[in-house]
This record gives sequence, structure tokens and C-alpha cells, in this order.
Amino acid sequence: MQMQIPALFLRLTVILLVSATGALASLSALAAERIRLLDRIVAVVNDEVITQDELERRLELVKKQLARQGTELPDSEALRRQILERLIMDRIQVQYAKQTGLRIDDFQLDQALRTIAEQNHMTLAQFREVLARDGVDYADFREEIRKEMTIARLREREVDNRIAVSEGEIDNFLATQATQVSAGEYAVSHILVRVPEQATTEQIQARRARAEAALAELRAGKPFAQVAAVYSDAPDALQGGFLGWRPLSQLPELFAEAVTKLQPGEVSTLLRSPNGFHIVRLDDRRGPGAPVQITQTRVRHILVRPSETVSEDEARNRLLQLRERIVNGADFAELARLHSEDPSASQGGDLGWVSPGDTVPQFERAMESLKPGEISEPVKTPLGWHLIQVLERRTGNLTKERERILARQAIKARKADEAYEEWLRQLRDQAYVEYRLEG
Repeated sequence: MQMQIPALFLRLTVILLVSATGALASLSALAAERIRLLDRIVAVVNDEVITQDELERRLELVKKQLARQGTELPDSEALRRQILERLIMDRIQVQYAKQTGLRIDDFQLDQALRTIAEQNHMTLAQFREVLARDGVDYADFREEIRKEMTIARLREREVDNRIAVSEGEIDNFLATQATQVSAGEYAVSHILVRVPEQATTEQIQARRARAEAALAELRAGKPFAQVAAVYSDAPDALQGGFLGWRPLSQLPELFAEAVTKLQPGEVSTLLRSPNGFHIVRLDDRRGPGAPVQITQTRVRHILVRPSETVSEDEARNRLLQLRERIVNGADFAELARLHSEDPSASQGGDLGWVSPGDTVPQFERAMESLKPGEISEPVKTPLGWHLIQVLERRTGNLTKERERILARQAIKARKADEAYEEWLRQLRDQAYVEYRLEG
């Protein structure tokens, strides 16, 4: 849209030079038609609408993402319809987040954008320049990140934090893993065609036909990532549906049974689960590797808790002032002893060696983004506001205790993936959706 504006100005200049009579009327008609097309409603989601302009902007972003990943672009019309489905699911989740009081404020968003820039070894200003060179509007990108953060926090609250893992499940997991260790690990990709919870026979047949069409394209030689982008309803569809390297014990039972019968590069038949139809591909297989190792972080922090007398802004501002004092030479440990409201205050805020999963997700994400010696900006978690400093990192072999902790995390992740798919299906079934996309 933005790239066409100079062309319109050029057209106006030519019209005025050729003939002043009727020129403005012609331009107005052209602009009105252009606005009508861009503002056309393509879907109604509860009490909100999705416009053609929104759909086209998302389509362009997805095309650039797929190109960066080296994925051959699928048919534009098929991709457009799949992107509309994603916009609908995103809108439903954001609406639910808003209704239930979950929001990402500007401070949290700016902090996330700085982290993204740093992960790309850039300042935020440099990152904005790169986006501009790629034709990506920064304001649009910023709101897209806000939406992704909102959906991630929503999943944590509604699904991940409600998953329970029993000691018996951990025992069974470790026993199963011991018997499967010789099988090594599997790199797996998947496609999900979701089926509504109370689907009619006709709806099930239609969804099966869609899954069969995807399978036919795969067997005809189309790249898996391209087919996933068009057909899959899974959240990882635009990443090619790749699940990563996993032992069999960390795959859903339905997938584990299928991949053991496949050779690398082969795809399964249609697999049916309560959530819909699945296709899995075995990307690769590797034998048992070296003993599992984990990276631990020695970290310290200062915690300020909001209260009836201390607002969120006041808590954050206190930490900003403390951070400035530390940067200018004040002792972190001493300030932690004086100001931190965490039990670790008496140890200068030192939490000792922390392993993956030991802290709440918001704290862990911030901690992992820091290099040894770096101090975070104020970080909000359910516990309050934190200043975090990473002291050092180390990598070592698992102890029995750590094996159980990682087993718990693996079980929780597997159960959460399945629960999230079920939660999304229920949320979608409860929403009012009207399609108005032509063609």
C-alpha cells in the first residue's frame, strides 16, 4: 500500500498537466475505489472485523518470513486463506485475553523489542533501520510482537500453569526412556488439520478431505514446509511444523508409534486424534549421544513487590534508580540487602546456581537473554519487579535429581502441547466467525 502512494501522486501530476477539467473527480473515484478494496471486510470475529488490508499486510509478512527460511512460496490464494484462519485464531485469543484482563503494556513491549534487537546483535535503532530496508513498518511489527506476547502469556496462564505432573508419571517416563535410549533421537515435523469438538459427519469428512489433499501434495513431492504453511492449523505451521529432536518418550504416543515405522524423509498415513487429523514426517534419526548436559546460571536479583502503598510504576521506578546506582559503581549485593523483598536479600540477592525450569518463565527468559555481568532492565513477574544480574554460567552432566526435574519438564511440555490444542479448539468452537473473503 505505501509503495503505491508515489505512483498516485505521479498520476495526479500528469492529469493536471493534461487537463484540469474532471481530473480531481477522476482521482477521487480512483482513491475511493482503492479505499473500498482495502477496507473490505473479509471476516467477522465475534464483535470485531478483519479487513482486506490487514490480511494483505499479514500475507506480505508471512511471505518474507518463508523466504528468509528458504521455504518455496505456496500458491498465493491458498496461503491467503490459511493466513486468514491464523488471523481469526489470533483475534479470538487476543479478545479472550482482553476480556480476562491480560495485557502487555508499552514498557514490557519495549523491553521485548530491545531483547530481539540484542539477539540480532543490533541496537534498537539499527534493528528499526533493518526493518525499514526490508519494507516492514515498525509500528506494525511492534503491534505484531505485542500480539505474540499476549498469546504466549495467555497460553501460560490458561494451559501451561495448570498442567500437573505426578511422581509416578516421572518414574514411568524415566523407565521408558531407559528402555528407549538405544533408539536414539528423532527429528520430526507435523501437520495438524483441526476438527471441531462437536463436528458433524459432513465437517469431519471435509476436514479429512483437506488432510488427504495435504498428504497427496507431500507424496507428489511438494516440500513439507510449504504444505504445512498452507494446510496446518498447528501454531508452528509457519516454521514448517518442525518439532525438533526428541527421544520417543518425549513425542506424543500417536507420533512415536508412527515414526518408528518410517525412514528419514518419509511421511506417515493420516493419524486421527481427538484434536483432528495429523501427518508426521521423520526428518532424520540419530543414535544415542553423549550424556545429557544442562546449562546452569548463577544469578542474583533485587525484588520489589507492588502493594497497596507501592504502585506498579513506583516499584519499577525504584528499580530503575537502583540500576542507575549500580551502573555508576554501587555494590549490587549491598543494595539487595537493603532494598530487596526476597528471602535471598540476606545473601545479597544471590540465588545460587539456577537450572532450567527453576524460576518463573518471565524471570528465566530475562535471565537467559543476559551475558555474565549484565544487569537487566526491571522485569515483571507474578512475584513483582526484579533487577537481574547474571554472574556466571556452567555446563555439566545431569545428576539423578536433575534427571527428574528435566523429566518433569518434558512431560509437562508434552501434556501442555496437547492441552493447548484442545483449549484452542474449544475457544474456536465458542466464537462467532463469519467469512466474507471472496472467491
